Amino acid sequence: MSGKLYLIPTPIGNLKDITLRALETLKSVDLIACEDTRQSLKLLNHFGIKKTLVSYHKHNENGKSEDIIKRLLEGQNIAIISDAGTPGISDPGAVIAKRCIEENIEFEVYPGATAITTALVYSGLDTDKFIFVGFLSRENKDRKETMNSLVDRQETIILYEAPHRIQSTLSFIREVLGNRRIAVCKELTKLHETILRGTVDECIKYYEENAPRGEYVIVISGKSKEEIIEEKKLQWEELTVEEHIMKFISEGKNKKEAVKLVAKERGLHKSEIYKYSLDL
Repeated sequence: MSGKLYLIPTPIGNLKDITLRALETLKSVDLIACEDTRQSLKLLNHFGIKKTLVSYHKHNENGKSEDIIKRLLEGQNIAIISDAGTPGISDPGAVIAKRCIEENIEFEVYPGATAITTALVYSGLDTDKFIFVGFLSRENKDRKETMNSLVDRQETIILYEAPHRIQSTLSFIREVLGNRRIAVCKELTKLHETILRGTVDECIKYYEENAPRGEYVIVISGKSKEEIIEEKKLQWEELTVEEHIMKFISEGKNKKEAVKLVAKERGLHKSEIYKYSLDL
């Protein structure tokens, strides 16, 4: 009979944020796989947990996952933890979960600390819908592609960033998304936790005058409905009504659908627009 895998969140700063259930399981498993053994030892020593640790990080995740699968099939119970937060969310864990599914090995994911939701609620921005991006690519082409795909999204956007890149990333956000409302959350749950709310320009100015330190979560407001309506208006303002109808027809709409969409965008009754479609 195979063992069981546990994916266990660890505190993102304040050690008191670990759950009783997480501690019970960490004490009971045969092995703990962690990103940095030195970092994890601090946590385990604090709670008096002595276990065999193996290194499991993004650079060895694929190879180590096979070793962990082998141990699980031999009957060992194993916990996966990251340095901070939930395994599998911008941290190792997703690969081993997929392998367990393929091998029909039971695994359990524990709820717990994550910087995503903490920063989102702190931001004061819309919490109904959001997009989590993680860390932007260091390659300019890739990160531009990612950011361009978010330009017209109405959801709140959340991303992680390191201190040495925070200024360049804020400038990049300004360039692609404009001067939106954002919150820059630093060192969440730690002693020097700081939440900076304002526009992108205001935050850029702040970090020109204050050296960035610690780990960051950036929360960015989505595009508002008013902005989307205004942009659509600019797109058709120079078109005649006939050209506007033909624009939608060229995009695959039939004449009836095109008339309905033009009427909606121009704030007119369908019967008024229909007259312009008769000769098309």
